[in-house]
Amino acid sequence: MSKKILIAAALAVAVGLPAGAMATPEEDRIQFRNHFQDRFSEVPLEEYPNGVYAIDPVGRENWEAIEEFPPYEPFIDTGRDMWEKPFANGKTYADCFPDGPGIAHKYPHWDKDKGMVMTLPLALNNCREANSEEPLKYKKGPINDLLSYIAFESRGEVTNVVVPEDDPRALAAYEDGKKFYYTRRGQLNFSCAHCHVQNGGLVLRTETLSPSLGHTTHFPVYRSKWGTVGTLHRRFTGCNKQVRAKPFEAHGEEYRNLEYFLTYMSNGLELNGPGARK
Repeated sequence: MSKKILIAAALAVAVGLPAGAMATPEEDRIQFRNHFQDRFSEVPLEEYPNGVYAIDPVGRENWEAIEEFPPYEPFIDTGRDMWEKPFANGKTYADCFPDGPGIAHKYPHWDKDKGMVMTLPLALNNCREANSEEPLKYKKGPINDLLSYIAFESRGEVTNVVVPEDDPRALAAYEDGKKFYYTRRGQLNFSCAHCHVQNGGLVLRTETLSPSLGHTTHFPVYRSKWGTVGTLHRRFTGCNKQVRAKPFEAHGEEYRNLEYFLTYMSNGLELNGPGARK
């Protein structure tokens, strides 16, 4: 199944097939999920939000020990303070997001009015700017505190990304994200799918490669390598650098569309962020 996915995607990129010519998003998602369930038949579907620890029993033991005293807890507390603290004009994030703070499952989504994929960090900065506040940096710093709190309050919600059938621009954004995921790049000539679809579960430089399914459910994450919490787009940046490719702008069109596709692939899985990883 994985070879069919990779070959079909590579062929579409190579010959320039129009958006939607290969398969519908839902057909993609079913193929994507079936690949991992066939490859790791002993792993229950609900385990995939745990990332590599769903398939690596040794790593899981260490991870479970870390989760007894989660390193991301201080960030949740700081994020709660940020959510509740009024802006200079007296309003708060709750005025922009009345259904909050447990809103992580509503992102990313297609914003028909703006004609673009709307991610949660971008929406938070739009809220700040609408209230005459400076936007936050997208990969490091306070944005992660706020996202950690929102993710914590969203635990148990289910990923449910929608690609509206009545707006071809949404399908084009999804297809762009899909193309990004399967396209080789950088001096190492790797795609995202090479590591996390084709070789998920194999060992590279002593590290087990995590499966793509569930990748977006646990962000932001505290990485021991970083010594702090980081966003999904920071991780995208790191992956591009690891294959020696020039990264794109965080929450620019390329990474927003990539997030749209990758999150759609995890539809039906529960959110369990913030997470802890090596």
